[in-house]
Amino acid sequence: MSLPRLGDARHGKLLDNLSGFGRALRRAGVPMDASRMALAADAATRVDLGQREDLRAALACVLTSRAADRALFDELFDAYFRDPDMAHKLLAQMLPTAQGRAEASRRRPRVNEALSPPKPPPLSAPPSADQPIELDAAMTASTLQRLKQADFNALSGREYQLVERLARDVALPLPRFASRRSRPGPQGPRLHWPGVMQGAARTGGELVQLPRLSRRLQPLPLLVLVDVSGSMERYARLLLAFLHAATRRLPRRDVFAFGTALSDLTPAFRLADTDAMLAQASDTLRDFAGGTRLGESLAQLRQRHARRLVGRRTLVLLISDGLDTGEPEALGQELAWLRRHCGRLLWLNPLLRFEGYAPLARGAVQLHAHAHGMLAVHNLSRLEDLASSLAAVLRR
Repeated sequence: MSLPRLGDARHGKLLDNLSGFGRALRRAGVPMDASRMALAADAATRVDLGQREDLRAALACVLTSRAADRALFDELFDAYFRDPDMAHKLLAQMLPTAQGRAEASRRRPRVNEALSPPKPPPLSAPPSADQPIELDAAMTASTLQRLKQADFNALSGREYQLVERLARDVALPLPRFASRRSRPGPQGPRLHWPGVMQGAARTGGELVQLPRLSRRLQPLPLLVLVDVSGSMERYARLLLAFLHAATRRLPRRDVFAFGTALSDLTPAFRLADTDAMLAQASDTLRDFAGGTRLGESLAQLRQRHARRLVGRRTLVLLISDGLDTGEPEALGQELAWLRRHCGRLLWLNPLLRFEGYAPLARGAVQLHAHAHGMLAVHNLSRLEDLASSLAAVLRR
């Protein structure tokens, strides 16, 4: 028995709806092309269209390839393929209700932007021959200032992509320490005797210069722990892109992601391209946008990766909102071990965007008790000030 062609006038217009749904996903930032839409059309013919969840699962298999896009797909699917109620629909067209506005306000900004119709480009008169054409390839100063102060969780899809690109240009110079290795230089506590003898041989035995040995300055070893739970979904991807670009010149950096388990992202951070790093990290993570068990993740770090902590000089950046679901006593023990085996433990908390924030959650109480300092990382402005904030905490 041959299947009916999707989009046929005798069997509905599902193909047009699938095309519109694909365009909405693409506007929301999900990678989409013609091959995926062809697979979606084929997948829709192989399930019972009367079963909503079967259609959702079939489309999710072919239209999403990253765990980070699954929650966005589910929310956009519910909004796009809602069962229509003609009476309420007509009433909503005549008089928009407060319930509809409240429902739109509960959606993610990326979903609202994807469901909104595209705005036509503004009409403007062509410039005259004598008038110079000025092109602004980036944005106005007011827009840039607004994006710098905007919280990452409140950005729309286009704004989020733009801010992610801007975050890659933010520098993060880490403090340096004097290592045990030395190098020749004009100053230093000891003479460089091989250099002294070589200089004397070139000048017939006369000591014209006395080269000395000075200790090399190296940046602190860096260990990054990033929370990838559901409450940190919008922050995790952007902060990973920021840290990859800002720390690419460091001789040593180890990066782990934690949710319900610990994932090693250090191999992904060895890639030179930030987009390639994010793609490999997305394939590595199996618990993205899930729960948070920081205590169990730190236990895995202690048991399997304790050698990543280089002596007691390692700077540990723990990025989390502190909403842990594990036992607080176990978390406190693991944080105490981590503090003893590192130079500084700094808690980067996006919840500091709220004025008057206090760490009242069980996990947040333990983090506040064991961390050497707590810094905010919820917008671009805070990321730009992160280097000076780190230096101030390290001086204390």
